[in-house]
Amino acid sequence: MKKFLILVVLVASCLVAGCVGKVQTYTDPGQSINVSTNQEFVIALESNRTTGYLWEESYDESMLKLVESRYELGKEAEQGLVGAGGVDYFRFKALKAGETEITMTHKRPWEEEVLEQRVFRVSIK
Repeated sequence: MKKFLILVVLVASCLVAGCVGKVQTYTDPGQSINVSTNQEFVIALESNRTTGYLWEESYDESMLKLVESRYELGKEAEQGLVGAGGVDYFRFKALKAGETEITMTHKRPWEEEVLEQRVFRVSIK
């Protein structure tokens, strides 16, 4: 029991001290994304899926891994406002050191026309 209590205190201390790092979220392609190998980060972009437009990611799979892609409704949509949007979240993990880019394209999957494109530069140490 004493060992369990010590383990709980150690884990709690680590969490409070920040041993488990916070995942940084980026919304602006002008922001520098500087991460270490095996570190995760998130790109969050406003979206309104009721229009048919989605964010599609394009990146070097030898440098980055897409860990998760999800959509969250905004507060207005949760409250029942028709046509309200939300946010697309893309969680990446850095695989190896170097410089790379993530291109986010906002378009309808069945159309060629691109509504918007954002390029995020990533520096991995």
